Amino acid sequence: MTTRAASTFDPAGQRSGLGWLDIVRLGLVQAALGAIVVLTNSTLNRVMIVELGLAAVIPGLLVGLHYGVQITRPLWGHRSDIGGSRTTWILAGLAVLALAGTLAAASTLLFADRPALGLVVAFTAYLLIGMGIGASGTSLLALLATRAAPEHRATAATVTWMLMIFGIIVTSIITGIALDPYSHRQLVLVTAATGLVAFVVAWLAVSGLEKKPAIMPLRDRSGPVENFRDSLRQVWRDREARLFTVFIFLSMLAFSTQDLILEPFAGLLFGMTPGQSTKLSGVQHAGIFAGMAVVGLGGFAFGRRLPNLPKLFIIIGCLGSAVSLALLSLAATLAPSWPLAPNVFLLGFMNGMFAVAAIGTMMALASREGTGNAGMRMGVWGAAQAISFGLGGLTGSIALDLGRLLTSADSSAFALVFALEASLFLVSTVVAVGIGGQTAMAAAPDPSYPLAQPAE
Repeated sequence: MTTRAASTFDPAGQRSGLGWLDIVRLGLVQAALGAIVVLTNSTLNRVMIVELGLAAVIPGLLVGLHYGVQITRPLWGHRSDIGGSRTTWILAGLAVLALAGTLAAASTLLFADRPALGLVVAFTAYLLIGMGIGASGTSLLALLATRAAPEHRATAATVTWMLMIFGIIVTSIITGIALDPYSHRQLVLVTAATGLVAFVVAWLAVSGLEKKPAIMPLRDRSGPVENFRDSLRQVWRDREARLFTVFIFLSMLAFSTQDLILEPFAGLLFGMTPGQSTKLSGVQHAGIFAGMAVVGLGGFAFGRRLPNLPKLFIIIGCLGSAVSLALLSLAATLAPSWPLAPNVFLLGFMNGMFAVAAIGTMMALASREGTGNAGMRMGVWGAAQAISFGLGGLTGSIALDLGRLLTSADSSAFALVFALEASLFLVSTVVAVGIGGQTAMAAAPDPSYPLAQPAE
């Protein structure tokens, strides 16, 4: 959808855009994405290892594949910039994701009798899953960035991400009930039904939202850059964009490195049972929720008066994450005499704070100055995040194995890995300090700019 600059201001004197109900609707789209992805990343992972008896490396590589494919996010973002409608790409990506999730579930029917064919089908499915996530997720964030008022972006990021987690929780509960008693055929039916419901919810939620006016200043009326290379080059020439790409890569690498080692840490050094370590993971996610909520409430209350607030939350979150991980490194040497649950809650809280503030900053940078390539910018940062998440779990596992080999002690190995993560967060903090001069100005509401209204 193209835009033309309006010649008048909003009669109420306020810049219009997405209202809070509209932001919640986009959050439902994000929830739909999460609902499908949780089945492919968690349920199918368990089925392949436990019910099918496959080597753990197979689902690990498949999940890594869907992260790797998301390096194509800049392409999908660029297509949504020039394609006339981000809604089309959101729904097209979700449709591909729903179908691919069902195909991945169907591969379980083949592994028992024709494992080679099952692997080919699963490989194809996870390839398409990565493409679907890239196309839909990137276009969704670009739509949110260009339609939400600058002072609402931090809270909008909180709302959408909390709804995504809510969607994951609800899907996990409902599908868990529907899959009992388990069969491969039942898994396919449940996955297909989840994909269909998620698509319908997203379609209803996103319908008509793109007709809302984009938040863009009059002085920048340039349309999207038609050529992919030119658009990518324009993003990479922007110092803020380059710096933020480095920040996303480092911080998300630090964020994801502990994913596969926290529960083993609790089991090996604190003697926790699988049930207890799973509860510990719940404590961490409760902390993430709380950290996100603080950013959302802070943005809602002070976003208009304190345009630098997202940057402050990022710095506090990264520093707090580094401190939390340093404490876990200390805990490895003092285990089991350490208050592990409060430490893990603090880690989750700081992670949630910096992560959702980073999303808000991402939206501000993507739409600042009306560059017309918000999708490309979101794609570049989404690709950096996907690569980090793909490398994070692998990095943590390798670092742990090397630590155990070098020190011959689990406690020393875990201490080294947590110290490494803390160092990554400290470096991320240094990078984050350099971000935000222009971002802050872009985030501040300026009533001297007329709105860009949708073309008729």
